[in-house]
Amino acid sequence: MTPLKTQPESERKLYRSISEVSDMVGVKAHVLRYWETQFTMLRPKKNRAGNRMYRPEEIKLLLQIKELLYARRFTIAGARRRLLEDRKETPQVEIGFDDPARKLALQEIKSELKNLLMKLRERADAVRG
Repeated sequence: MTPLKTQPESERKLYRSISEVSDMVGVKAHVLRYWETQFTMLRPKKNRAGNRMYRPEEIKLLLQIKELLYARRFTIAGARRRLLEDRKETPQVEIGFDDPARKLALQEIKSELKNLLMKLRERADAVRG
């Protein structure tokens, strides 16, 4: 019996490659790399191989940049100013870990990490022994 999935696998991914994001946003990868140089708030993580890995919030930002540049015909400097103004207007909210759902999620993560550690130790012992 397969477990029920609440979201498609593609929506649950925490990180996406530049080629995936390029397809999603509808611009070529070199355009995404150029936008990184022009918009300081756009800083995707890089994996060990140096490949860019985009998070959902970065993809959302890329879609905003595309909207400003292509649909609303902003210059790059104008789009940068607009995004910075929008960030100043949006208040920063600190998320605490008081919320019971967050505590439960942290406990589940901790439990999974302990299980993984135990499995890794068992494998290491099996290889040695």
